Amino acid sequence: MLDYQAPLRDMQFILEELAGLERIGELPGCEDASPDLVSAVLEEAGKFAAGVLAPLNPVGDRQGCRLEGERVVTPEGWQAAYDRFREAGWIGLSLPPEHGGQGLPKLVSTPVWEMWFSANMAFAMLPQLNVGQTEALMIAASEAQKATWLDKIVSGEWAATMNLTEPQAGSDLAATRMRAEPEPDGAYRLFGQKIFISYGEHELTPNIVHLVLARLPDAPPGVKGLSLFLVPKYLLDERGEPGPRNDIRCIAIEHKMGIHGSPTCTLSYGDDGGALGYLVGEPHQGLATMFVMMNEARFNVGIQGAALGERAYQAALAYARERVQGRDIVTGEAGLPILAHPDVKRMLVSMRARLMAMRGLLYSAAGWFDLARHHPEAEAADKYRRYVDLLMPVAKGWCTEVGNDLCDEAIQVFGGMGFVEETGVAQLFRDARVITIYEGTTGIQANDLLGRKILREDAATLRELIADIRQTAGRLDGHEHLGDLAQPLHDLATLLDESADWLLAHKADTAELYAGAVPLLHLLGIACGAWQMARLALAAEARRAAGDGDPDYLTGLSELARFYLATQAPQAHSHAHTLRHAGAVLSRFSEKGL
Repeated sequence: MLDYQAPLRDMQFILEELAGLERIGELPGCEDASPDLVSAVLEEAGKFAAGVLAPLNPVGDRQGCRLEGERVVTPEGWQAAYDRFREAGWIGLSLPPEHGGQGLPKLVSTPVWEMWFSANMAFAMLPQLNVGQTEALMIAASEAQKATWLDKIVSGEWAATMNLTEPQAGSDLAATRMRAEPEPDGAYRLFGQKIFISYGEHELTPNIVHLVLARLPDAPPGVKGLSLFLVPKYLLDERGEPGPRNDIRCIAIEHKMGIHGSPTCTLSYGDDGGALGYLVGEPHQGLATMFVMMNEARFNVGIQGAALGERAYQAALAYARERVQGRDIVTGEAGLPILAHPDVKRMLVSMRARLMAMRGLLYSAAGWFDLARHHPEAEAADKYRRYVDLLMPVAKGWCTEVGNDLCDEAIQVFGGMGFVEETGVAQLFRDARVITIYEGTTGIQANDLLGRKILREDAATLRELIADIRQTAGRLDGHEHLGDLAQPLHDLATLLDESADWLLAHKADTAELYAGAVPLLHLLGIACGAWQMARLALAAEARRAAGDGDPDYLTGLSELARFYLATQAPQAHSHAHTLRHAGAVLSRFSEKGL
């Protein structure tokens, strides 16, 4: 079994120095997020992740889930762990106090979710859904619906799901066929199938609350005709408790490459007269509300990229320290661990540098969420809201791609033993593979970044972001110890500017632009990672100069930034080149040549 220890020192450094924990704690509604409280929360979460969830990770992988009739059986230990998780109040960490949550900033909950996903991603996918559904219901549900459902969802007493995909639709929600027919009492009866529903059926909770996209009889075609319905597994009795079973059946669970402990279900609605559901929000406005839940899920999937990368890095580092093989390439000395080999050291340093870059971006984005929600000045709140919108595809798309790469690299450090299931690192690779796919593939994220986030506003927010990157590069100019980092960061800012100019100049060449969307996403991800690593180095150097902290650790952070800018930043230039040229070549490429 792979051990896991939460990287608390790295987490707290980034929270304090890059994400602005102190600043977030001064916002209205965030005052409880004192450094002492945050430190205590992270400490306890780390213990729970390492002591309860991590040991169950290989159990879930080996046993998986099984369908017995219409009953889904989850792995051994899942029920006890979920009960402890719920009773400890972890689900409501950042959720509204008026419904039983603790109301802490998103910045505080983000590293906690990283721990859950590192320790046991298949398990953590269940409570993650409660958080996203709460966000959606807080925005669109009626007061009566909130009073009926939210306390149980926030506490985790009842589970939550989101139902989008259908067999014929895939990612194209315009092809949704699920229909909802009105009842005289104001309820609706739903008919149809939904697929790929994480935790769509289980017995870990006494009820499951499904949010379902469906069409009313008068719905216009396409995504503008989608409405959102709350459909419980069990209808409520007069006391508000689960009563008769609703007309929802699990007819299959997927046999997947990874995340075996998470049941991925096909749900059939309305086989026996219609599943009763309740309209959430206005008719035909369901997709906008569901996107609230989807955005929460996308951000969490980005965290999964960093989380699985962290677990893989820890495993690879531990193995490299213990595995003795070969001779030192310089001295010829035998009997040394493989960590002494330059290429193994290169892989491990590269893994750690990319991890810190991802974590810096994700935690900073979590802080932007809080600033957008709580900042008393509308102009500042709007800026951070636009930053979140712009970089959400990067947080999801780039971080999951990098997370996959890190799990792959860990297998390479293990060598042949990495390909053997008993070592555990292969599970991380299998689990990680889906994160670039669900909640929108990398290509879908890239299209969103290009079309909705950059071209729609003529790159205005991107230019603001570039200005912030240049400001950080300016702080490096002439720096006594970090001056060599300035030019690479200036170059990346210039590369982003030139790429934005090129995109706008070719705005009419739709096929050519979208052929380069994924390289654009990687370009922006690498540049944002470099920006965060430069900020990390500046903060580490400031602390070291002040005598505040372990000098070896702080110097190591600066060297990680130096390594990232030396090895990752050049790749941004190749992505920029691909952005400009791939589309033109593809436009001439005949499908017959495939």
